Amino acid sequence: MDPRTSAQDVMRCDLCETAVVQMHCDTCFVNLCKACVGEHMISDESKKHEIVPFKLRKSTPLYPGCTGCTTHSKERCEMFCNRCDIPVCATCLASDQHLGHKLLKVLQILDEKKDKIIKIQTELKENIYPTYQDIASDVQNRMSQLEKEYGDLSTAITKHGEDWHREIDKLVKKLKAEVDEMKNTQLQTLQKHLDEINKKMSDIKDEINSVDVAVDSNNISKLFSVMSEIDKHKNLPERIVPSIPKFTPGKIQAELSKLFGTLSSSSLTSDKHGYSMKTTQKPPEAGSSSPVKQLLDQPETVTTIDTGYRELYSVACLSNEEIWTSGRDNTMKLYSINQGSLLKSITTKSGNKPSDIAVTKSGDLVYTDYKDRTVNIVKNEKIEEVIRLQNWIPLSVCSTSSGDLLVIMDSDDNKPTKVVCYSGSTEKQTIQFDDKGKPLYSSGDYIRYITENRNLDICVSDNGSKAVVVVNQAGKLRFRYTGHTPAPKNKPFIPRGITTDSQSHILTADYHSNCIHIIDQDGQSLRYIDCGLSYPWGLCTDTNDNLFVAQRGKRQVKKVKYLQ
Repeated sequence: MDPRTSAQDVMRCDLCETAVVQMHCDTCFVNLCKACVGEHMISDESKKHEIVPFKLRKSTPLYPGCTGCTTHSKERCEMFCNRCDIPVCATCLASDQHLGHKLLKVLQILDEKKDKIIKIQTELKENIYPTYQDIASDVQNRMSQLEKEYGDLSTAITKHGEDWHREIDKLVKKLKAEVDEMKNTQLQTLQKHLDEINKKMSDIKDEINSVDVAVDSNNISKLFSVMSEIDKHKNLPERIVPSIPKFTPGKIQAELSKLFGTLSSSSLTSDKHGYSMKTTQKPPEAGSSSPVKQLLDQPETVTTIDTGYRELYSVACLSNEEIWTSGRDNTMKLYSINQGSLLKSITTKSGNKPSDIAVTKSGDLVYTDYKDRTVNIVKNEKIEEVIRLQNWIPLSVCSTSSGDLLVIMDSDDNKPTKVVCYSGSTEKQTIQFDDKGKPLYSSGDYIRYITENRNLDICVSDNGSKAVVVVNQAGKLRFRYTGHTPAPKNKPFIPRGITTDSQSHILTADYHSNCIHIIDQDGQSLRYIDCGLSYPWGLCTDTNDNLFVAQRGKRQVKKVKYLQ
Protein backbone atom coordinates (compact mmCIF):
# COMPACT_ATOMS: atom_id res chain seq x y z
CA MET A 1 0.00 0.00 0.00
CA ASP A 2 1.31 3.45 -0.94
CA PRO A 3 1.87 5.31 2.36
CA ARG A 4 1.12 8.63 0.70
CA THR A 5 -2.40 7.53 -0.27
CA SER A 6 -3.23 5.36 2.73
CA ALA A 7 -6.24 6.58 4.71
CA GLN A 8 -4.48 5.58 7.91
CA ASP A 9 -1.25 7.49 7.10
CA VAL A 10 -0.04 10.54 9.03
CA MET A 11 0.22 13.99 7.41
CA ARG A 12 3.15 14.47 4.99
CA CYS A 13 5.31 17.45 4.13
CA ASP A 14 3.81 19.71 1.44
CA LEU A 15 7.23 20.09 -0.24
CA CYS A 16 8.79 16.63 -0.38
CA GLU A 17 5.46 14.78 0.10
CA THR A 18 7.23 11.88 1.83
CA ALA A 19 8.49 12.94 5.25
CA VAL A 20 6.16 13.31 8.23
CA VAL A 21 5.02 16.87 8.99
CA GLN A 22 6.88 18.38 11.94
CA MET A 23 6.78 22.15 11.32
CA HIS A 24 4.34 24.72 9.96
CA CYS A 25 4.73 28.16 8.35
CA ASP A 26 2.12 30.46 9.88
CA THR A 27 2.85 33.03 7.19
CA CYS A 28 2.25 30.80 4.16
CA PHE A 29 0.06 28.10 5.82
CA VAL A 30 2.42 25.36 4.59
CA ASN A 31 3.16 22.04 6.40
CA LEU A 32 6.87 21.14 6.45
CA CYS A 33 9.31 18.49 7.61
CA LYS A 34 12.47 19.76 9.31
CA ALA A 35 14.60 19.02 6.24
CA CYS A 36 12.46 21.25 4.01
CA VAL A 37 12.34 24.28 6.34
CA GLY A 38 15.45 25.89 4.83
CA GLU A 39 14.26 25.40 1.29
CA HIS A 40 10.91 27.02 2.15
CA MET A 41 12.61 29.99 3.88
CA ILE A 42 14.57 30.93 0.73
CA SER A 43 11.69 30.23 -1.65
CA ASP A 44 10.23 33.72 -1.08
CA GLU A 45 12.65 36.04 0.71
CA SER A 46 10.21 38.98 0.51
CA LYS A 47 8.19 37.40 3.32
CA LYS A 48 9.06 37.01 6.97
CA HIS A 49 8.32 33.33 7.46
CA GLU A 50 7.04 32.35 10.92
CA ILE A 51 8.06 28.70 11.37
CA VAL A 52 6.47 27.01 14.39
CA PRO A 53 6.04 23.39 15.51
CA PHE A 54 3.07 21.79 13.79
CA LYS A 55 1.11 21.53 17.05
CA LEU A 56 1.42 25.31 17.50
CA ARG A 57 0.24 26.17 13.98
CA LYS A 58 -1.88 29.33 13.64
CA SER A 59 -0.45 30.62 16.93
CA THR A 60 1.47 33.42 15.21
CA PRO A 61 -0.62 36.49 14.49
CA LEU A 62 -0.86 37.34 10.82
CA TYR A 63 0.09 40.99 10.82
CA PRO A 64 -1.49 43.21 8.19
CA GLY A 65 0.53 44.88 5.48
CA CYS A 66 1.07 48.61 5.66
CA THR A 67 -2.06 50.50 4.63
CA GLY A 68 -0.61 53.95 5.37
CA CYS A 69 1.18 54.13 2.03
CA THR A 70 1.91 52.10 -1.07
CA THR A 71 5.72 52.31 -0.66
CA HIS A 72 5.82 49.99 2.35
CA SER A 73 2.88 47.78 1.41
CA LYS A 74 4.89 44.58 1.98
CA GLU A 75 6.14 45.53 5.42
CA ARG A 76 4.56 44.06 8.52
CA CYS A 77 2.56 46.46 10.66
CA GLU A 78 2.91 45.87 14.38
CA MET A 79 1.45 49.22 15.50
CA PHE A 80 -1.93 50.89 15.04
CA CYS A 81 -2.53 54.66 14.67
CA ASN A 82 -5.67 55.64 16.58
CA ARG A 83 -6.07 59.00 14.87
CA CYS A 84 -5.68 57.66 11.35
CA ASP A 85 -7.45 54.41 12.29
CA ILE A 86 -4.97 52.29 10.27
CA PRO A 87 -2.16 49.81 11.00
CA VAL A 88 1.33 51.26 10.35
CA CYS A 89 4.81 49.83 9.81
CA ALA A 90 8.09 50.84 11.44
CA THR A 91 9.15 52.85 8.37
CA CYS A 92 5.98 54.96 8.54
CA LEU A 93 6.56 55.55 12.25
CA ALA A 94 10.09 56.79 11.55
CA SER A 95 8.68 59.51 9.30
CA ASP A 96 6.75 62.57 10.48
CA GLN A 97 3.49 61.21 9.08
CA HIS A 98 2.14 60.02 12.47
CA LEU A 99 4.02 62.43 14.73
CA GLY A 100 2.03 63.11 17.90
CA HIS A 101 -0.58 60.48 17.09
CA LYS A 102 -1.65 57.97 19.72
CA LEU A 103 -0.19 54.57 18.84
CA LEU A 104 -1.19 51.14 20.12
CA LYS A 105 0.15 47.69 19.50
CA VAL A 106 -1.74 45.84 16.82
CA LEU A 107 -2.01 42.81 19.10
CA GLN A 108 -3.79 44.96 21.71
CA ILE A 109 -6.21 46.17 19.03
CA LEU A 110 -6.57 42.56 17.90
CA ASP A 111 -7.66 41.46 21.38
CA GLU A 112 -10.17 44.30 21.62
CA LYS A 113 -11.50 43.52 18.16
CA LYS A 114 -11.79 39.85 19.03
CA ASP A 115 -13.76 40.71 22.20
CA LYS A 116 -16.11 42.92 20.20
CA ILE A 117 -16.52 40.32 17.48
CA ILE A 118 -17.17 37.58 20.05
CA LYS A 119 -19.80 39.79 21.71
CA ILE A 120 -21.38 40.43 18.33
CA GLN A 121 -21.29 36.72 17.58
CA THR A 122 -22.82 35.94 20.96
CA GLU A 123 -25.60 38.45 20.38
CA LEU A 124 -26.18 37.05 16.89
CA LYS A 125 -26.31 33.48 18.23
CA GLU A 126 -28.23 34.02 21.46
CA ASN A 127 -30.46 37.01 20.71
CA ILE A 128 -30.82 38.02 17.09
CA TYR A 129 -30.94 34.59 15.39
CA PRO A 130 -33.40 33.11 17.96
CA THR A 131 -35.51 36.26 17.53
CA TYR A 132 -35.65 35.70 13.79
CA GLN A 133 -36.48 32.05 14.46
CA ASP A 134 -39.41 33.22 16.60
CA ILE A 135 -40.43 35.70 13.90
CA ALA A 136 -40.28 32.97 11.24
CA SER A 137 -42.34 30.71 13.50
CA ASP A 138 -44.79 33.58 14.06
CA VAL A 139 -45.13 34.14 10.31
CA GLN A 140 -45.61 30.40 9.74
CA ASN A 141 -48.27 30.34 12.48
CA ARG A 142 -49.95 33.31 10.84
CA MET A 143 -49.89 31.54 7.49
CA SER A 144 -51.41 28.42 9.06
CA GLN A 145 -54.01 30.55 10.83
CA LEU A 146 -54.64 32.40 7.55
CA GLU A 147 -55.18 29.10 5.73
CA LYS A 148 -57.62 28.00 8.43
CA GLU A 149 -59.54 31.26 8.62
CA TYR A 150 -59.79 31.60 4.83
CA GLY A 151 -60.91 27.98 4.75
CA ASP A 152 -63.58 28.80 7.35
CA LEU A 153 -64.57 31.81 5.22
CA SER A 154 -64.93 29.67 2.10
CA THR A 155 -66.90 27.08 4.08
CA ALA A 156 -69.23 29.79 5.38
CA ILE A 157 -69.81 31.09 1.84
CA THR A 158 -70.43 27.54 0.57
CA LYS A 159 -72.87 26.86 3.41
CA HIS A 160 -74.67 30.12 2.71
CA GLY A 161 -74.83 29.15 -0.95
CA GLU A 162 -76.30 25.78 0.01
CA ASP A 163 -78.88 27.56 2.18
CA TRP A 164 -79.75 29.75 -0.80
CA HIS A 165 -80.01 26.71 -3.06
CA ARG A 166 -82.39 25.07 -0.59
CA GLU A 167 -84.55 28.20 -0.43
CA ILE A 168 -84.44 28.60 -4.22
CA ASP A 169 -85.37 24.90 -4.64
CA LYS A 170 -88.31 25.45 -2.27
CA LEU A 171 -89.38 28.54 -4.21
CA VAL A 172 -89.06 26.75 -7.58
CA LYS A 173 -91.06 23.83 -6.24
CA LYS A 174 -93.77 26.17 -4.94
CA LEU A 175 -94.01 28.10 -8.23
CA LYS A 176 -94.12 24.88 -10.26
CA ALA A 177 -96.88 23.54 -7.99
CA GLU A 178 -98.86 26.73 -8.62
CA VAL A 179 -98.29 26.31 -12.37
CA ASP A 180 -99.56 22.71 -12.20
CA GLU A 181 -102.61 23.78 -10.22
CA MET A 182 -103.47 26.56 -12.72
CA LYS A 183 -102.95 24.17 -15.64
CA ASN A 184 -105.16 21.46 -14.10
CA THR A 185 -107.94 23.97 -13.34
CA GLN A 186 -107.96 25.29 -16.91
CA LEU A 187 -107.70 21.80 -18.41
CA GLN A 188 -110.70 20.64 -16.32
CA THR A 189 -112.73 23.64 -17.54
CA LEU A 190 -111.78 22.99 -21.17
CA GLN A 191 -112.51 19.24 -20.77
CA LYS A 192 -115.99 20.01 -19.46
CA HIS A 193 -116.53 22.36 -22.39
CA LEU A 194 -115.28 19.67 -24.78
CA ASP A 195 -117.66 17.14 -23.26
CA GLU A 196 -120.57 19.51 -23.83
CA ILE A 197 -119.51 20.06 -27.47
CA ASN A 198 -119.16 16.30 -28.04
CA LYS A 199 -122.68 15.84 -26.63
CA LYS A 200 -123.92 18.49 -29.02
CA MET A 201 -122.19 16.74 -31.90
CA SER A 202 -123.86 13.44 -30.96
CA ASP A 203 -127.26 15.16 -30.86
CA ILE A 204 -126.63 16.69 -34.28
CA LYS A 205 -125.77 13.25 -35.71
CA ASP A 206 -129.02 11.94 -34.33
CA GLU A 207 -130.87 14.81 -35.97
CA ILE A 208 -129.19 14.02 -39.31
CA ASN A 209 -130.33 10.42 -39.04
CA SER A 210 -133.88 11.60 -38.18
CA VAL A 211 -133.92 13.78 -41.28
CA ASP A 212 -132.93 10.80 -43.44
CA VAL A 213 -135.79 8.77 -41.99
CA ALA A 214 -138.31 11.58 -42.38
CA VAL A 215 -137.36 12.26 -45.98
CA ASP A 216 -137.61 8.59 -46.87
CA SER A 217 -141.04 8.21 -45.24
CA ASN A 218 -142.77 11.22 -46.93
CA ASN A 219 -144.43 11.76 -43.56
CA ILE A 220 -145.43 15.41 -43.49
CA SER A 221 -145.66 15.58 -39.66
CA LYS A 222 -142.12 14.25 -39.24
CA LEU A 223 -140.80 16.68 -41.83
CA PHE A 224 -142.26 19.64 -39.96
CA SER A 225 -140.80 18.44 -36.60
CA VAL A 226 -137.34 18.06 -38.12
CA MET A 227 -137.30 21.65 -39.26
CA SER A 228 -138.11 22.91 -35.76
CA GLU A 229 -135.27 20.89 -34.16
CA ILE A 230 -132.59 22.29 -36.48
CA ASP A 231 -132.92 25.88 -35.21
CA LYS A 232 -131.77 25.05 -31.71
CA HIS A 233 -128.41 23.79 -33.02
CA LYS A 234 -127.68 27.09 -34.74
CA ASN A 235 -126.89 28.76 -31.34
CA LEU A 236 -123.16 27.98 -31.10
CA PRO A 237 -121.46 27.61 -27.68
CA GLU A 238 -119.16 30.27 -26.23
CA ARG A 239 -115.48 30.03 -27.09
CA ILE A 240 -113.35 29.50 -23.99
CA VAL A 241 -109.84 30.91 -24.35
CA PRO A 242 -107.47 30.13 -21.39
CA SER A 243 -105.10 32.85 -20.16
CA ILE A 244 -101.61 31.47 -19.51
CA PRO A 245 -99.76 33.09 -16.57
CA LYS A 246 -96.39 34.67 -17.33
CA PHE A 247 -93.22 34.14 -15.28
CA THR A 248 -91.34 37.40 -14.79
CA PRO A 249 -87.85 36.61 -13.40
CA GLY A 250 -86.32 39.06 -10.97
CA LYS A 251 -83.11 40.85 -11.88
CA ILE A 252 -80.19 38.69 -10.88
CA GLN A 253 -76.94 40.49 -11.54
CA ALA A 254 -77.98 43.85 -10.13
CA GLU A 255 -79.17 42.74 -6.70
CA LEU A 256 -78.09 39.16 -6.14
CA SER A 257 -74.64 39.93 -4.66
CA LYS A 258 -76.13 42.37 -2.17
CA LEU A 259 -78.87 39.95 -1.18
CA PHE A 260 -76.49 37.00 -0.93
CA GLY A 261 -73.86 38.84 1.13
CA THR A 262 -70.64 40.74 0.59
CA LEU A 263 -67.01 40.45 1.61
CA SER A 264 -65.20 43.20 3.42
CA SER A 265 -61.81 44.10 1.99
CA SER A 266 -58.72 42.34 3.31
CA SER A 267 -55.66 44.21 4.48
CA LEU A 268 -52.10 43.71 5.57
CA THR A 269 -50.79 46.09 8.20
CA SER A 270 -47.24 46.41 9.45
CA ASP A 271 -46.13 47.35 12.93
CA LYS A 272 -42.51 48.27 13.28
CA HIS A 273 -42.82 47.74 17.04
CA GLY A 274 -44.58 44.40 16.63
CA TYR A 275 -41.59 42.19 17.45
CA SER A 276 -39.28 42.49 20.42
CA MET A 277 -35.71 41.25 20.58
CA LYS A 278 -35.20 37.98 22.41
CA THR A 279 -32.98 38.35 25.48
CA THR A 280 -30.73 35.86 27.16
CA GLN A 281 -32.44 36.52 30.50
CA LYS A 282 -34.47 33.47 31.40
CA PRO A 283 -37.86 33.62 33.09
CA PRO A 284 -37.96 32.31 36.66
CA GLU A 285 -39.47 28.98 35.65
CA ALA A 286 -36.75 28.35 33.09
CA GLY A 287 -33.90 29.20 35.40
CA SER A 288 -33.06 27.85 38.80
CA SER A 289 -36.00 26.25 40.55
CA SER A 290 -37.69 28.08 43.39
CA PRO A 291 -37.26 26.76 46.93
CA VAL A 292 -39.94 24.25 47.82
CA LYS A 293 -42.60 25.71 50.08
CA GLN A 294 -45.17 23.67 51.95
CA LEU A 295 -48.84 24.61 52.29
CA LEU A 296 -49.87 25.88 55.72
CA ASP A 297 -52.39 23.77 57.56
CA GLN A 298 -54.24 26.93 58.52
CA PRO A 299 -53.95 29.90 56.12
CA GLU A 300 -53.65 33.24 57.90
CA THR A 301 -55.27 36.58 57.06
CA VAL A 302 -52.47 39.14 57.24
CA THR A 303 -54.37 42.35 56.48
CA THR A 304 -57.58 43.68 54.95
CA ILE A 305 -57.84 46.75 52.72
CA ASP A 306 -61.13 48.64 52.19
CA THR A 307 -61.46 49.92 48.61
CA GLY A 308 -64.75 51.86 48.60
CA TYR A 309 -66.08 50.36 45.37
CA ARG A 310 -69.76 49.52 45.08
CA GLU A 311 -68.59 46.10 43.91
CA LEU A 312 -64.95 44.95 43.77
CA TYR A 313 -63.82 42.67 40.95
CA SER A 314 -60.08 42.66 40.20
CA VAL A 315 -56.76 42.98 42.00
CA ALA A 316 -53.22 43.02 40.56
CA CYS A 317 -49.88 43.24 42.40
CA LEU A 318 -47.62 46.10 41.39
CA SER A 319 -45.08 45.09 44.06
CA ASN A 320 -44.96 43.50 47.50
CA GLU A 321 -46.07 46.86 48.90
CA GLU A 322 -48.68 48.07 46.38
CA ILE A 323 -51.74 46.65 44.59
CA TRP A 324 -53.99 47.89 41.81
CA THR A 325 -57.77 47.32 42.10
CA SER A 326 -60.82 47.79 39.89
CA GLY A 327 -64.54 47.45 40.40
CA ARG A 328 -67.93 48.63 39.27
CA ASP A 329 -66.92 52.13 38.17
CA ASN A 330 -64.45 53.73 35.77
CA THR A 331 -61.53 54.19 38.21
CA MET A 332 -58.57 51.94 38.95
CA LYS A 333 -57.06 52.53 42.36
CA LEU A 334 -53.53 51.91 43.66
CA TYR A 335 -53.32 51.04 47.39
CA SER A 336 -50.50 50.70 49.88
CA ILE A 337 -50.71 47.20 51.29
CA ASN A 338 -49.18 47.93 54.68
CA GLN A 339 -50.91 51.27 55.24
CA GLY A 340 -54.15 50.42 53.42
CA SER A 341 -54.14 53.97 52.04
CA LEU A 342 -55.12 55.11 48.55
CA LEU A 343 -52.01 56.20 46.62
CA LYS A 344 -53.39 56.93 43.16
CA SER A 345 -56.53 56.77 41.00
CA ILE A 346 -56.65 56.41 37.21
CA THR A 347 -59.87 56.96 35.23
CA THR A 348 -60.38 54.88 32.08
CA LYS A 349 -59.98 56.73 28.80
CA SER A 350 -63.52 55.95 27.62
CA GLY A 351 -65.25 56.42 30.96
CA ASN A 352 -66.32 52.74 30.94
CA LYS A 353 -65.54 50.38 33.79
CA PRO A 354 -62.58 48.08 33.03
CA SER A 355 -63.26 44.41 32.40
CA ASP A 356 -59.97 43.33 33.96
CA ILE A 357 -56.58 44.69 35.00
CA ALA A 358 -53.01 43.34 35.03
CA VAL A 359 -49.47 44.60 35.63
CA THR A 360 -46.71 44.12 33.04
CA LYS A 361 -43.13 43.02 33.77
CA SER A 362 -42.04 46.65 33.56
CA GLY A 363 -44.65 47.70 36.15
CA ASP A 364 -47.20 49.32 33.82
CA LEU A 365 -50.93 48.92 34.42
CA VAL A 366 -52.94 47.22 31.65
CA TYR A 367 -56.72 47.14 31.45
CA THR A 368 -59.38 45.86 29.05
CA ASP A 369 -62.41 47.95 28.01
CA TYR A 370 -65.12 45.63 26.74
CA LYS A 371 -67.48 48.40 25.58
CA ASP A 372 -64.72 50.26 23.74
CA ARG A 373 -63.22 46.92 22.51
CA THR A 374 -59.71 48.02 23.48
CA VAL A 375 -56.73 46.90 25.54
CA ASN A 376 -54.93 49.86 27.09
CA ILE A 377 -51.68 50.46 28.97
CA VAL A 378 -51.04 53.19 31.54
CA LYS A 379 -47.54 54.70 31.38
CA ASN A 380 -46.65 57.66 33.59
CA GLU A 381 -50.39 58.12 34.24
CA LYS A 382 -51.02 58.49 30.49
CA ILE A 383 -53.27 55.94 28.81
CA GLU A 384 -52.16 54.45 25.49
CA GLU A 385 -54.38 52.23 23.35
CA VAL A 386 -52.45 49.04 22.55
CA ILE A 387 -55.08 46.90 20.84
CA ARG A 388 -58.41 47.75 19.21
CA LEU A 389 -60.65 44.86 18.20
CA GLN A 390 -63.38 44.48 15.60
CA ASN A 391 -66.16 41.90 16.03
CA TRP A 392 -64.46 40.73 19.26
CA ILE A 393 -64.82 41.86 22.88
CA PRO A 394 -61.78 41.74 25.21
CA LEU A 395 -62.48 40.21 28.60
CA SER A 396 -59.55 39.21 30.81
CA VAL A 397 -55.86 40.06 30.32
CA CYS A 398 -52.55 38.97 31.81
CA SER A 399 -48.89 39.75 31.20
CA THR A 400 -46.59 36.80 30.43
CA SER A 401 -43.05 36.13 31.62
CA SER A 402 -41.80 37.10 28.15
CA GLY A 403 -43.57 40.47 28.24
CA ASP A 404 -46.41 39.51 25.87
CA LEU A 405 -50.11 39.99 26.64
CA LEU A 406 -52.66 37.18 26.76
CA VAL A 407 -56.21 38.37 26.08
CA ILE A 408 -59.33 36.22 26.30
CA MET A 409 -62.15 37.49 24.10
CA ASP A 410 -65.73 36.84 23.02
CA SER A 411 -67.21 37.15 19.53
CA ASP A 412 -70.10 39.33 18.36
CA ASP A 413 -71.46 36.57 16.13
CA ASN A 414 -71.28 33.55 18.43
CA LYS A 415 -67.90 32.30 17.27
CA PRO A 416 -66.09 30.23 19.92
CA THR A 417 -64.26 32.22 22.60
CA LYS A 418 -60.51 32.42 22.03
CA VAL A 419 -57.23 33.38 23.74
CA VAL A 420 -54.90 35.59 21.72
CA CYS A 421 -51.23 36.29 22.49
CA TYR A 422 -50.02 39.76 21.52
CA SER A 423 -46.51 41.16 21.25
CA GLY A 424 -47.26 44.85 21.43
CA SER A 425 -50.22 45.24 19.08
CA THR A 426 -49.20 42.29 16.88
CA GLU A 427 -51.13 39.03 17.17
CA LYS A 428 -48.68 36.14 17.67
CA GLN A 429 -50.88 33.17 18.50
CA THR A 430 -54.55 32.19 18.73
CA ILE A 431 -55.81 29.42 21.02
CA GLN A 432 -59.40 28.39 20.34
CA PHE A 433 -59.87 24.68 19.61
CA ASP A 434 -58.62 21.34 20.95
CA ASP A 435 -57.05 18.58 18.82
CA LYS A 436 -60.51 17.37 17.78
CA GLY A 437 -61.57 20.81 16.58
CA LYS A 438 -63.91 21.40 19.51
CA PRO A 439 -63.97 24.78 21.30
CA LEU A 440 -61.74 24.93 24.37
CA TYR A 441 -63.83 27.53 26.16
CA SER A 442 -67.51 28.32 26.66
CA SER A 443 -69.02 31.11 24.57
CA GLY A 444 -71.53 33.77 25.49
CA ASP A 445 -72.18 35.94 28.51
CA TYR A 446 -69.89 34.19 30.99
CA ILE A 447 -67.05 35.30 33.24
CA ARG A 448 -63.56 34.12 32.32
CA TYR A 449 -60.13 35.06 33.69
CA ILE A 450 -56.65 34.15 32.46
CA THR A 451 -53.11 33.75 33.82
CA GLU A 452 -49.79 32.15 32.88
CA ASN A 453 -48.18 29.52 35.09
CA ARG A 454 -44.44 29.35 35.78
CA ASN A 455 -44.18 26.30 33.48
CA LEU A 456 -45.65 28.54 30.72
CA ASP A 457 -49.05 26.81 30.76
CA ILE A 458 -51.99 29.12 30.00
CA CYS A 459 -54.75 28.79 32.59
CA VAL A 460 -58.32 30.05 32.11
CA SER A 461 -61.08 29.99 34.73
CA ASP A 462 -64.28 29.47 32.73
CA ASN A 463 -67.46 29.72 34.75
CA GLY A 464 -69.52 28.92 31.65
CA SER A 465 -68.10 25.39 31.52
CA LYS A 466 -67.57 25.34 35.32
CA ALA A 467 -63.92 24.44 34.84
CA VAL A 468 -60.34 25.63 34.86
CA VAL A 469 -59.00 24.97 31.34
CA VAL A 470 -55.22 24.57 31.08
CA VAL A 471 -53.28 24.40 27.80
CA ASN A 472 -49.53 24.31 27.25
CA GLN A 473 -47.48 27.04 25.58
CA ALA A 474 -48.34 25.64 22.13
CA GLY A 475 -52.07 25.80 22.93
CA LYS A 476 -52.59 22.04 23.34
CA LEU A 477 -55.09 21.03 26.02
CA ARG A 478 -53.44 19.57 29.12
CA PHE A 479 -56.41 19.16 31.45
CA ARG A 480 -59.71 20.54 32.74
CA TYR A 481 -60.24 20.92 36.46
CA THR A 482 -63.94 20.76 37.32
CA GLY A 483 -63.72 20.87 41.10
CA HIS A 484 -63.11 18.35 43.83
CA THR A 485 -65.45 15.64 45.09
CA PRO A 486 -66.97 16.08 47.59
CA ALA A 487 -67.54 19.72 46.73
CA PRO A 488 -67.01 22.29 49.48
CA LYS A 489 -70.34 23.16 51.13
CA ASN A 490 -72.01 20.88 48.57
CA LYS A 491 -72.18 23.69 46.04
CA PRO A 492 -71.25 23.47 42.35
CA PHE A 493 -67.79 24.65 41.29
CA ILE A 494 -68.16 27.98 39.46
CA PRO A 495 -64.72 29.64 39.24
CA ARG A 496 -63.98 33.37 39.03
CA GLY A 497 -60.46 34.85 39.35
CA ILE A 498 -57.30 32.81 38.82
CA THR A 499 -53.59 33.17 39.66
CA THR A 500 -50.44 31.07 40.15
CA ASP A 501 -47.49 31.07 42.56
CA SER A 502 -43.77 30.19 42.66
CA GLN A 503 -44.60 26.50 43.17
CA SER A 504 -46.64 26.43 39.92
CA HIS A 505 -49.79 26.00 41.99
CA ILE A 506 -52.98 27.22 40.31
CA LEU A 507 -55.35 29.10 42.61
CA THR A 508 -58.91 29.92 41.57
CA ALA A 509 -61.77 31.63 43.41
CA ASP A 510 -64.88 29.50 44.03
CA TYR A 511 -67.42 32.32 44.27
CA HIS A 512 -70.44 30.45 45.62
CA SER A 513 -68.49 28.29 48.08
CA ASN A 514 -66.54 31.28 49.47
CA CYS A 515 -63.19 29.53 49.16
CA ILE A 516 -60.06 29.27 47.01
CA HIS A 517 -59.12 26.00 45.29
CA ILE A 518 -55.40 25.17 45.15
CA ILE A 519 -54.42 22.65 42.46
CA ASP A 520 -50.99 21.58 41.23
CA GLN A 521 -49.67 22.20 37.73
CA ASP A 522 -51.09 18.85 36.58
CA GLY A 523 -54.63 19.52 37.80
CA GLN A 524 -54.62 17.59 41.10
CA SER A 525 -56.60 19.18 43.92
CA LEU A 526 -54.39 20.00 46.92
CA ARG A 527 -56.41 22.08 49.38
CA TYR A 528 -58.99 24.78 49.95
CA ILE A 529 -58.39 28.20 51.48
CA ASP A 530 -61.36 29.16 53.62
CA CYS A 531 -60.58 31.89 56.10
CA GLY A 532 -63.75 33.89 56.35
CA LEU A 533 -63.87 34.87 52.69
CA SER A 534 -67.00 36.54 51.34
CA TYR A 535 -67.76 36.12 47.64
CA PRO A 536 -64.14 35.98 46.40
CA TRP A 537 -63.64 37.24 42.84
CA GLY A 538 -60.26 38.52 41.61
CA LEU A 539 -56.94 36.95 42.70
CA CYS A 540 -53.22 37.70 42.48
CA THR A 541 -50.00 36.72 44.28
CA ASP A 542 -46.87 38.72 45.08
CA THR A 543 -43.25 37.55 44.80
CA ASN A 544 -43.40 36.23 48.38
CA ASP A 545 -46.39 34.03 47.52
CA ASN A 546 -48.89 36.06 49.52
CA LEU A 547 -52.38 35.74 48.09
CA PHE A 548 -54.58 38.79 47.54
CA VAL A 549 -58.33 38.15 47.26
CA ALA A 550 -60.81 40.75 45.95
CA GLN A 551 -64.08 40.19 47.84
CA ARG A 552 -66.88 41.49 45.68
CA GLY A 553 -69.60 42.23 48.23
CA LYS A 554 -67.43 43.48 51.08
CA ARG A 555 -65.41 45.67 48.68
CA GLN A 556 -62.23 44.53 50.46
CA VAL A 557 -58.91 43.03 49.43
CA LYS A 558 -57.76 40.37 51.86
CA LYS A 559 -54.05 39.44 52.04
CA VAL A 560 -53.66 35.75 52.93
CA LYS A 561 -50.53 33.77 53.82
CA TYR A 562 -50.99 30.15 52.78
CA LEU A 563 -47.40 28.89 52.17
CA GLN A 564 -44.69 28.35 54.79
